[in-house]
Amino acid sequence: MALDLANYSGKAREAVMAFWGNREKARQKQVEAGMVDQGERSGVTAGKNMDGFIALAIDLVRANGLAHASIHRKRALLTLPGYFRPTKLWDLLVLNEGRLVAVIEFKSQVGPSFGNNFNNRTEEAIGTSHDLWTAYREGAFGKNPRPFAGWMILVEDAAGSSSPVRDTSPHFPVFPDFQGASYLRRYDILCQRLVQEHLYTTAAVITSPRTAGTTGEYNELSGIASLRTFVTSFAGHIAAEAARSEA
Repeated sequence: MALDLANYSGKAREAVMAFWGNREKARQKQVEAGMVDQGERSGVTAGKNMDGFIALAIDLVRANGLAHASIHRKRALLTLPGYFRPTKLWDLLVLNEGRLVAVIEFKSQVGPSFGNNFNNRTEEAIGTSHDLWTAYREGAFGKNPRPFAGWMILVEDAAGSSSPVRDTSPHFPVFPDFQGASYLRRYDILCQRLVQEHLYTTAAVITSPRTAGTTGEYNELSGIASLRTFVTSFAGHIAAEAARSEA
């Protein structure tokens, strides 16, 4: 059976428009209340910015044979046990017949502080994955096939994220791929290596300018870390789980 990608590109554009629209609504709400956060926090405290991408993932689950799976997106039902910490709160969980099928993290970053935030996102992604797979190895989710682990981030396409960045490493040289690489390029490298090192089943980065609130414009940086690769891999994993259930 052919995979159903659920018109992902059209829905991704809608999700991008919602992302920028929700940020602006959150900012305006705080302005009206006279409680504006510092910097860009006024656009993220509402916590709804990536909901369009979560909805796309849910559509992919339903379109590829798991219409009756347990899909969780409410905070109270998104917790899994960890190994290095008691629990981890995910953005989306999919379970079927008691099996953990998929876990996904949806992240975003806008300027101006791309440098510190990139390092924080990198450390968080690596640590979360290591904790997940160690807990899996120790039987936290039962004796079942490995779940799909996805990590996706939307990064603002701006001068601060697309310009070359110089690093200082006085004792040993920085790896060549990172030398002079913009933060967008660094996110692309991160996602590729998260997959190559089997830390995540699939990881993707898409970029979008602030003007995309009315157009839904977004771009992909490489094939391995593209949204298309992400949704295709996820749909394939869901279809395989559906086939396993029917066997």
